[in-house]
Amino acid sequence: MKGEVLMPLFKEIYEMCKKIPKGKVATYGQIAILIGRPRCARQVGWALHGVPEEENVPCHRVVNRFGGLCKCFGFGGPEMQKQLLEAEGIHVRTDYTVDLKEYIWEN
Repeated sequence: MKGEVLMPLFKEIYEMCKKIPKGKVATYGQIAILIGRPRCARQVGWALHGVPEEENVPCHRVVNRFGGLCKCFGFGGPEMQKQLLEAEGIHVRTDYTVDLKEYIWEN
């Protein structure tokens, strides 16, 4: 039953994340606000941690409120997230953060 309740929320999250363009990032909180659920940043993280492959969600473009990459990025850890972001032209600092002033997605 709990999964059935969360599934519509997860779909909303996935659809919003699909709108993040290459070369830009969004924060978990930003995604929550954009879907009209400003207090659901944690749920955004849960949803992105287990994205079904067929959804084709660019979850590597979502970072924390400080620009930090996910320590437990669901698809290969922070090093994989770093590689995916850098392949799109986003500079990732040695501390695994990105400059939000430069790369934040302005929806």
